Amino acid sequence: MRESDDRYFTPWAQLVPGLELRNARTSEVDMAEADALLLTGGCDISELFLRPRQPVPDPSLIQDPQMDRDAWEFPAVMAAFERNLPILAICRGVQVLNVALGGTLILDIPGHTGPRDENAQPLRWKAGAAHSFPRVNSSHHQALDRLAWGLEVEAWSATDDIIEQVRHTGQRFVLGTQYHPERDRIYYAPIFSEFARHVQRPAGA
Repeated sequence: MRESDDRYFTPWAQLVPGLELRNARTSEVDMAEADALLLTGGCDISELFLRPRQPVPDPSLIQDPQMDRDAWEFPAVMAAFERNLPILAICRGVQVLNVALGGTLILDIPGHTGPRDENAQPLRWKAGAAHSFPRVNSSHHQALDRLAWGLEVEAWSATDDIIEQVRHTGQRFVLGTQYHPERDRIYYAPIFSEFARHVQRPAGA
């Protein structure tokens, strides 16, 4: 988790009794002891971790990659899947989730990187989606392309069909959003409430 994201996630974690939020950027995290995995926004996935899944014809499209972050997050996804842990993956996080499971990315979306803290992006929702919002705050220059096996689209941008929300159909809770629910904890409270319920409830309970 980036230092700039602490202001979003730390206050949320403090609202959940007994929840201890550990940041792999600042301290060692052992996934064998974890109860859940939260993947947050940030830099692009590095070319080394993309190439096994897709070609990278123009490496200059990859912005500020961090190999050490990829080297921790990709195995963390697989470890979480092996233990059926709850996963909430946001922005870069949903891209890591998709690529780690075998999916691919759109490597550049021109004109889609401006800051948008307001809920400005209208969405189309799949019937039956657990969480649906009329508009979301979405700013990114990459997005999901081919989905990994088990991931199912729940929402698309109404203007350009960019995938904005996915859920894994084979795990107890794996939700990914291209938008940023952490920036408005009131508007997006249902997402964090569902994640917290699964964190507090052991698998099979």
